[in-house]
Amino acid sequence: MCRNIRVLHNFEPPTTDDEVREAALQFVRKVSGSTHPSRANAEAFEQAIEEIAVATRRLLDGLTTNAPPKNRETEALKGRERHEKRMEREVRIRTTVG
Repeated sequence: MCRNIRVLHNFEPPTTDDEVREAALQFVRKVSGSTHPSRANAEAFEQAIEEIAVATRRLLDGLTTNAPPKNRETEALKGRERHEKRMEREVRIRTTVG
């Protein structure tokens, strides 16, 4: 999974429309290979973001779970810890190979 796209399901407080749009933007950027579309492609880029955001919101609203809601701060901390471990592994690999 693209590291910039975050899990949005089952949070307290619930995922905002801004968070859904940001995830849609990251998805469109990844798929298109472009962070900023040309003027010629801007309309298609924006349309894709809107459609994906609507579909994502519909998905999130339709999902159910018995699990307790996740805490955003705790999940962010876990993400930072995973990132630090990845970076440590990469440094060890570089120093071993180099």
